[in-house]
Amino acid sequence: MKIIIATDSFKGSLTSTEAGTAIVEGICILHPYCQTELIPIADGGEGMLSVMLNATGGTIHSIEAHNPNMNHITASYGISPDGNTAFIEMANISGLPLIHKEQRNPWETTTYGTGELIANALEKGCNHIILGIGGSATNDAGTGMLQALGFRFLDAKRNALAQGGKILGKIAFVDDSQKHPLLENTLFTVACDVQNPFDGPEGAAYVYARQKGADDAMIAALDKGMKHFAHIINTHTGRDIRQLPGSGAAGGMGGGMLAFLNAELKSGADLLLDISQFEERIIGADLIITGEGRIDRQSLMGKIPGKILQMGLSKGIPVIAIAGCVEDKALLLEAGFKGVYATMPDSMTLEEAMKPDIAKQNIRKTVLQIFR
Repeated sequence: MKIIIATDSFKGSLTSTEAGTAIVEGICILHPYCQTELIPIADGGEGMLSVMLNATGGTIHSIEAHNPNMNHITASYGISPDGNTAFIEMANISGLPLIHKEQRNPWETTTYGTGELIANALEKGCNHIILGIGGSATNDAGTGMLQALGFRFLDAKRNALAQGGKILGKIAFVDDSQKHPLLENTLFTVACDVQNPFDGPEGAAYVYARQKGADDAMIAALDKGMKHFAHIINTHTGRDIRQLPGSGAAGGMGGGMLAFLNAELKSGADLLLDISQFEERIIGADLIITGEGRIDRQSLMGKIPGKILQMGLSKGIPVIAIAGCVEDKALLLEAGFKGVYATMPDSMTLEEAMKPDIAKQNIRKTVLQIFR
């Protein structure tokens, strides 16, 4: 029997590789000679970098850069074996887990560090940047990233503005006269797993800013700033990005990259599955096991488990899903999963279940029960 194991990360707990390894260990307890193939996978957020490096054999590079609160930290990105393509995971430098809960404040947090990683990759000779923008702590529409690349955002008196979501409503002019010269010949591919527009009820601020530390008043102010900045973008570039799918991703980072870097937004799941040659590698498999930290109806809307399910169904391979928490189980089974299993016992708290050692143990126990 050949079994493919390909889960997304169990966010805040286990990487894709760690979760997948625990599944393999559970299988091997009962079936030590079963053929298993672990394919680490991600959707553009947490874990993207390790998946890219694993799939391509690229090298990792580390530099000092600024986190969302403009404090120096060491951050890493990858470069492909031919030296042409950089793999950057925004969460590694501008991500929500990098700052304590009480310090989360999208009025102040910035994507500046992501721009520093891009600049470093350009200077190492990369002319293609693949950027995963999931898991950000920011709502600055990518202005910080652009500032690190030489753009300046000016108020009505042509004074340079600082960083953070607070500047969006004050921007009157964009000065790109000093932008990084290597940007002109660089291709940007953005791995994005959401379709939200730039602003409005389904936009960046109203949908995502609360989890980044914003209250109702700040959310309204951020959304107002996003609308204003969209007008400035239209004036400066001639592009109306407000309703473009994915422009609201990562606090408007998607829109900022579309407007100023002519980026191409792609489904993170599709991009990573393609790079991992997933469709080719599942040929001849008898079973596919996928999953993520929490699986529900949204998992069918462009996320890794849903994409893997469709590939399995297209080739007649049964697919089961394993997750810490499960909701909408009937809908998931109706969509085609042969089984959907929660690893967290009813008696266990979420905090306890998310401890890495406990999470691995719960996965192994669940897999053992399934295969028995």
